[in-house]
Parts: sequence; C-alpha cells; structure tokens
Amino acid sequence: MAFNMILAILLCAFCLQANAALDNSFDAYYSYLWGGDHFSINPQRTEVQLKFDNSSGAGFSSKSNYGSGLFHVKMKIPRNKSGGIVPNFYLMGLPVGGDASKPHFEIDFEFLGSTGRLQTNIFNNDTGSREQKFKLWFDPSADYHTYEILWNPSQIVFLVDNIPIRVFKNNIPGVTYPNQPMHVEASIWNAQFAGKVDWSKAPFYTYYTDFGFYACPGDNMAACASDKLFWNKYKELNNAQKNQMAHYRKRYMDYDYCAQPAKRKPECAYNNV
Repeated sequence: MAFNMILAILLCAFCLQANAALDNSFDAYYSYLWGGDHFSINPQRTEVQLKFDNSSGAGFSSKSNYGSGLFHVKMKIPRNKSGGIVPNFYLMGLPVGGDASKPHFEIDFEFLGSTGRLQTNIFNNDTGSREQKFKLWFDPSADYHTYEILWNPSQIVFLVDNIPIRVFKNNIPGVTYPNQPMHVEASIWNAQFAGKVDWSKAPFYTYYTDFGFYACPGDNMAACASDKLFWNKYKELNNAQKNQMAHYRKRYMDYDYCAQPAKRKPECAYNNV
C-alpha cells in the first residue's frame, strides 16, 4: 500500500500546488453562456447541471481569456445511453460567440455520446482532424471524474484522473502550436460525428463541479510564457508518467489519426512524448 501511495504522488506531478488556495465556486471563474432553462446551478454555486433534449442544449464559459494554464473540471455524463450527444470541456481560441476572421485554436475533451467513448482533438488555426479516441477504463456516467488540460509553451497534456493520455509538443518543424489567448467552455449538444441520438431516452443531463483552475489571465502571451508560473515548468512528462501514458494508450485508445493514412499530419512523424 505504501508503494502505491508513493507512485500515486509521483504520477500526480501536475497537482503539486495547494488546491486549497483555489475558489472552486462556479462564479469565481465562469458564467452562463447559453441554454435558457436547460442550464441550472445548485444554491451553493458548486455544481452545474446541463440538460439536453430535442429543443436545446446548454453551456457555460470562463469569464476571461488565458495565455497558458492548468485547467480542469470534474464531470459526470448522462446515465441514459445514446449516441449523438456531445458533453464536453475544452479551450477555445475564438471569442465567445465565434468570429470566422479570427485564428481558430482549440483543445478538446468531447464525449461521443454517453457510452463512455472520449475524443481528444487539437485545432491549430485549421480544421483540426487530430482526433484520438479512448474507451475509458471506467463508467463516466456513474460518478465524477477529473478532466484536465495542461497548456504551456512547451506542451499540451490531456489527463484523466491525473493519468496522462495524450501529449502534443511544441517542437515540431512546420507545425503550428496554439499560441493565441483562449477561454474555457463546457456544453452539451449533438453532432453527427458522435452518432445518432436516441430521443426516446431524452432528456440527458451532464453535471460539472470543482471549477477552480490555475491559469494566466489576459492576452499577453509573452507574460503567460514565464517560468515563474509553475505550470510552465512542466516541459515534459517524467519517466513514470511516460510509462503510464504508454500503458493506458495501448489498452484504451481505439482510434489515432496518425494511424490513418488519409488523416496523418506532419507531427505524426515525431515522437510527441
């Protein structure tokens, strides 16, 4: 048991700071974005419920843009099983509401329906198509789990319950890296790429909690790249994390754009770990 505890501490390199310093209430970081009565929050302002049916979904957004950070939320997807719905948590480089004339950067956690399949994707001022998909090792509808994105000048790391499942490095010749301020969004909606919605099982509810995160607010990307910010010091995974990620990717990743000849991009020729 002692060995397992030590290993857990080593693998939680991104959790070294005192979480007690964070205000985890919704209002400290986020505000309602869309959905009308399909968005609700508990009286303590610590848990959000997003409802989805054939009339609407709902979503919320961070109040600020950020230039780097360690972003996380705890999330529980709908229990009624269906394809088509997309509960999500992501960083978006477009202004709230969207503007086609602005650069499009995005770092995504998206569920493909409520069957437990999770998709990650990255948009580098392009159309994305960098999907890596995972059949998770737990039922994400049964309880809250933590979904986390580290974004700094060196790398993007996707983590689930402190386990790294994907890395995208900023060291690949000719490959753009997200380098514009981004805000955080979360929502539930539907999309054809996630399958077909079984409307007989509607409504669908997604829950979010633990809203606090560490990030550099504002549009000054140079200031947000400083190594004085602790999350910018994580320039690569340690060996234990690399081994753990390789294990989980081998067992649970069931789609990789780099393994599809028609989808491969220049970064696929490099070792991103």
